[in-house]
Amino acid sequence: MLPKPEQTGFLFPGQGSQALGMGRELAEAYPTARRVFEQADDYLGFSLSRLAWDGPQDGLDDTINTQPALLVHSVAVLQVFQELYPDFRPAFVAGHSMGELSALVASGSLPYLEALQLVRKRGELMKQAGILSPGGMAAILGLDIPALDELCAQASGPGEIVQVANDNCPGQVVISGASSALIRAIELAQRAGARRAVQLAVSIAAHSPLMSSAQQEFNRAVQSAPIQDPQIALIGNVTAQPLTAAAEIQADLQAQLYSRVRWTESIQRMLAGGIGTFIEMGSGSVLSGLLKRIDRQAVALSLGTPADFEKLAN
Repeated sequence: MLPKPEQTGFLFPGQGSQALGMGRELAEAYPTARRVFEQADDYLGFSLSRLAWDGPQDGLDDTINTQPALLVHSVAVLQVFQELYPDFRPAFVAGHSMGELSALVASGSLPYLEALQLVRKRGELMKQAGILSPGGMAAILGLDIPALDELCAQASGPGEIVQVANDNCPGQVVISGASSALIRAIELAQRAGARRAVQLAVSIAAHSPLMSSAQQEFNRAVQSAPIQDPQIALIGNVTAQPLTAAAEIQADLQAQLYSRVRWTESIQRMLAGGIGTFIEMGSGSVLSGLLKRIDRQAVALSLGTPADFEKLAN
């Protein structure tokens, strides 16, 4: 059943939510969704849809392709939703890491194809930064943010920084940085009683100073994108506050490369603003799972397939 718009927030997933076949059923069932994928293929000059649907998996998992594929699927879901419920306007939108680019489309702040261009550039620059400044990321379960901030400070050294990258939900945090500092932080977390501390299968240190080589060119890409003031309140990853002007959005996107994703605080800000239902638009249900760890009373709905839309209508 459709929730009340004024009590609803739209959420858009980021890297890690991708899966082979993402969006295929939606494109087969809805011409609107199919057009979104076709536009992306035409714009990028290769069949992103074929890669997303048929693989290979390592091609989809390459950040250059992962980021645009996630955005395209999310926008396809968004446009199908808007076609079915044209008068529905959520109170807030937010996206996790690169999902913030999808949220920009939903907020009316950036047109779809321009967002696709920006997210493709973001993926390219982050991959290059990973080659120039190799590092990694690790998931830490069971330690709070203050404890991890202290551990990361202890593990860091001159030219070897590790820091909190994603505050996903209470008890689930991702740290990011130089490989040697990351290993030291993992060992310190294990000694401090973390339930789990494991390095992730990624070759880049997202949301850390190791992205600095990408910063100047990404700043230019953000500045040249036709970002407008949002028509729907957009919660920024870096500030965890509503961004109401184009300049604020530009600053948040630029700082996001090296700053913490304050996802727990972002959800809490929307909850404080009267949101009781969150609709995750795109691949998987990672954000819905995090939501239940942040607030068990909140309602999480995931939209990514025709079956999901059928459930929503009943």
